[in-house]
Amino acid sequence: MRKNTGNSSAATGKILRLALPIMVQNLFSAAISSADVIMLNYVGQSSISAVSLAVQYSNILYMIYYGLGTGTSMLCSQYWGKKDLTAIQKVEGIALRFAAGISILFFLAALLFPGTMMRLFTNDEEILAIGTGYLRIVSVSYLCWGFSEIYLSVLRSVERVKISMVMNVSALMINILLNAVFVFGLLGAPRLGAAGVALATSISRGIQLIACGVVSSFSRDVKLRPLSMFEKNPVLLKDFIRLSLPALGNDIVWSVGFSMYSVIMGHMSSDVVAANSIVSVVRNFGTVMCYGISSAAGIYIGKEIGAGQIREAEKDASLIVRLTVLAGILGGLLVAAAIPGVMAYASLSEAASGYLRTMLWINTYYILGTAVNTTMICGFFRAGGDSRFGFICDTIDMWCYAVPLGFLAAFVLKLPPMWVYFLLCTDEFVKWPWVLNHYRQKKWLNNITREDF
Repeated sequence: MRKNTGNSSAATGKILRLALPIMVQNLFSAAISSADVIMLNYVGQSSISAVSLAVQYSNILYMIYYGLGTGTSMLCSQYWGKKDLTAIQKVEGIALRFAAGISILFFLAALLFPGTMMRLFTNDEEILAIGTGYLRIVSVSYLCWGFSEIYLSVLRSVERVKISMVMNVSALMINILLNAVFVFGLLGAPRLGAAGVALATSISRGIQLIACGVVSSFSRDVKLRPLSMFEKNPVLLKDFIRLSLPALGNDIVWSVGFSMYSVIMGHMSSDVVAANSIVSVVRNFGTVMCYGISSAAGIYIGKEIGAGQIREAEKDASLIVRLTVLAGILGGLLVAAAIPGVMAYASLSEAASGYLRTMLWINTYYILGTAVNTTMICGFFRAGGDSRFGFICDTIDMWCYAVPLGFLAAFVLKLPPMWVYFLLCTDEFVKWPWVLNHYRQKKWLNNITREDF
């Protein structure tokens, strides 16, 4: 018994050492969204609403990069367990190829058709004008973002989480400082409002990519090599497509589906949009621990599976589930504790303030549903090469249940906005029986490395 307790304590320590830098990184990422809302709060409610809608495209792109990154990690973390650096470098090149293509596509769309993109979310002319300007400026950041996200994913896969954290946190701090400069016109800069947020984002993404290049030049093993995109390796490419594309599809399906929630609320009233923009920021803080543990789970379990330690991976997954539930509960309590301060701070209309309070209370328990599903689908299952389950699960949940239910409730039954929001927030709990059953079956514990590629 003492031996098992000692093993559990050691595993917990290793998992937390991986998770904590990721949590810090997620915390600063949430701080960026918070800083945007705080600064735009002094500009006006329309600016908050416009940026919250326009940034949905960044959220979709982030989920695409996250899908590519976790798909990359599926292979890289297991090859790291085998200490096969050659395979890791080739997988990085394949991932960069996909990221570059997607980055260019989003860049051109946001640069050339920002108005059309905004009209999917709202018909309010003032919000449309602000959002269109934001998208056109922020489009430049898309060209840099893909390369840096893939490289940072590879660094995390080989347990270089501290380096990854320092680079991300540095870029985020620069973003916050530049936000203040361009939003309020400090240091002689023009007062740009919402457009200043976009400009700050583009500059900070460029700096982050430069930082990746500097770190790569000093790294003895894992390097950022854009030319590796053009290297051919049919075997690893086939593995990457087979394993990563379902993960990518999963994140696209989920992120686009979640963005449809904003479409639904955006066509209900501007008060709902404004309230939701603040709720999203608070929820991001509440999920910091959950997503940190999920990312650490993928790295840690993947490494064990790649090293052939299947029994250890199974035991440690059980431990991580308990940590995830605890993180979900703590995240919900954090949101509850923040409600008085958020309500006192928010400069919203009376109707929007009422929506905000209700939406925050709903998120006190919604975070737990998100925590469990994210750790299992994006952590455990992908670590063992099982990315198809999450793709199928989220496709059915989002597009056969949540999104149709939201449209039905809002535009057919014409339910009050908060009833619509409550129904949308049942999506994570509907998945639980299916996800937990798949976890117990243990079909996801697979070694996906090759001896000869």
